[in-house]
Amino acid sequence: MAEPDRDQQPHSEGADSDVGELVGRLTEPGDLEPAERRKLLGRLTRALRQRSKQAKAEGTGRGRWLADVFLTIAPRIPIRDVRTLSEHHHGLTGELLADDLIRTAQKATMTVGAIGGALAAAEFAAPPLLLSAPAQLVAETLVVAAIEVKLLAELHEVYGVRVQGTGPQRAAAFTAAWARQRGIDPLAPTSVTLALGAATKTALRNRLMRTLGRHLTTLGPFLTGAVAGGALNRVATKKLGEAVRTDLRGKLPPPPEPRRLGR
Repeated sequence: MAEPDRDQQPHSEGADSDVGELVGRLTEPGDLEPAERRKLLGRLTRALRQRSKQAKAEGTGRGRWLADVFLTIAPRIPIRDVRTLSEHHHGLTGELLADDLIRTAQKATMTVGAIGGALAAAEFAAPPLLLSAPAQLVAETLVVAAIEVKLLAELHEVYGVRVQGTGPQRAAAFTAAWARQRGIDPLAPTSVTLALGAATKTALRNRLMRTLGRHLTTLGPFLTGAVAGGALNRVATKKLGEAVRTDLRGKLPPPPEPRRLGR
């Protein structure tokens, strides 16, 4: 493998670090104030615009570039174990906890979609700035994907389906599962070790491009972008959550039989 250009390496690594840190902050537990979320999305947009210019200079295709960026982000997505999840969701467990996780993720992607849609609508109303809108929608796409990967991974925790491997290996497995919109079968030997083979990378590119295409529909005047962005994200996140939990339910150990008093 050829060594990277030493003159370009620090700049690229710095951009990767900035993008990963910003997405990580946007997917942390707890509600962000709208102004703070908008500020972080703005910073992420600027960082991505810088990376996009570099990718164009290198002749990298949009789909491949988007997938490469997300793969640098995935290991930074904060995933909580089931005990922490229960603590953060008022002591809920099992199906009730899964319900709450999906509702929370829906709210998060809806909020990101509304902010991104509103920004895109503002750009639509100002033609000289229209060329900057795609970078905003790319930022929205990556954050929504990260929130959904986080949801998918934490549903595995809730249902007791542990995915083995190092942090990066588990991140790759969850990313691959998100690309397929399915849960992981930990008994399948290729589920982790070959998570990012050629076919899976193609699926990831396609999934990200479909998500980006969905967000392009928010390019409209006034508040139509905000409404559309929020609604589309909410529906898509719920669909993912329900599909994954259906896959995982069969792998959940049966609950112990209740004991009766006097026995």
